[in-house]
Amino acid sequence: MSLLIMKPGLLTTVQDLGRYGFQQFGVIAGGAMDSYALRMANLLVGNDEQAAGLEMTVLGPEITFAAPALIAVCGGGLAPMLDGQPLPLWRSAYVPKGTRLHFGRLPGGCRAYLAVAGGIDVPVQLNSRSTYLRAGIGGHQGRALRSGDVLPVGTPSRRAAAWTERLARGSGAWQLDLWAGRLNRGLETGEFDNRQEAGRLNGGLETGQFDSGQEAGRLAGKLGAEVIAISSWYPAPALIPEYPKAPVVRVIAGEEYGLFSEESRRRFLSEPYMILPESDRMGYRLSGSVLELEQERSLVSAAVTFGTIQVPSGGAPIILMADRQTTGGYPKLAQVITADLPLLAQAGPGSAIRFRLVTLRQAQEQLMQREFELRRLRLVLEHM
Repeated sequence: MSLLIMKPGLLTTVQDLGRYGFQQFGVIAGGAMDSYALRMANLLVGNDEQAAGLEMTVLGPEITFAAPALIAVCGGGLAPMLDGQPLPLWRSAYVPKGTRLHFGRLPGGCRAYLAVAGGIDVPVQLNSRSTYLRAGIGGHQGRALRSGDVLPVGTPSRRAAAWTERLARGSGAWQLDLWAGRLNRGLETGEFDNRQEAGRLNGGLETGQFDSGQEAGRLAGKLGAEVIAISSWYPAPALIPEYPKAPVVRVIAGEEYGLFSEESRRRFLSEPYMILPESDRMGYRLSGSVLELEQERSLVSAAVTFGTIQVPSGGAPIILMADRQTTGGYPKLAQVITADLPLLAQAGPGSAIRFRLVTLRQAQEQLMQREFELRRLRLVLEHM
């Protein structure tokens, strides 16, 4: 199986959860900006959470599937469409060969993730399939996708294969009206040899005759009609994050937090900061009140990570993101808690963000709660 990229979108790259184990050699971790959305998309198609998918930013790509596939799109800001019909975010779907996936815009969020059962099967480089754009390694030829690229897809898990078969038969399918539209087009173009059966199926779909979809799937199978099927099940609403335009992001105090003036710390925690257009996967540059140290200090470069907030000499903070460097020498004012990194990743240029100070224990509790919910979802999926 493979994906054909018809249009690349603004910035579409192959990403997994990152390239760990090489930071001591100066190789960054990288990986998905919103790792939660990618993990969820992978779970919904029966993949390992580490599997590679596509990260799509602001303007989505146009993709054609070279074979039937099970897919899911999670995240925010983009509205996926399958052959012109809406595909809800955070749901899995069966797509027949030749189906076209494209995207519109949604408020809230700026990144969405496409997972395909089997994962995007580009070569593993330094323990990861993630694209590191600045170094030109990983992903598809170390770069953002272009029109005409063909991406291989791996072998789906047994669980994914079972879900795919059920959806292809109409079992567990939602929105059977999509099937009616597909059959209507087939009848108009004379695609179906048995027009009587096709008409019967189409009439049944339009009048709501098929509650479960199984009978509809059986008839569709007799016709040889492959139709898009969206799953009737989806994660609990509590597992689907909201991506506000102006998020409040929780932080813990950084190593040099106490070196900043009291007035600077007050401003940092009480005033909004705007994400500047110069921001990218490496870092978010912020505009707002200037932050100052009580007195200038000379610091030795030290390890930094995703979410570290540094303040250069000009006083404008920078938040290090997924493609951050491995070390930094600016004072570290704060650290965004891991549970809130997805909110930050979905806030694009122009978004106003505020910061709220929490304790390390509170940050750990938030992360443990999220991981507990994901574990519970994994257990449910393993028994479906």
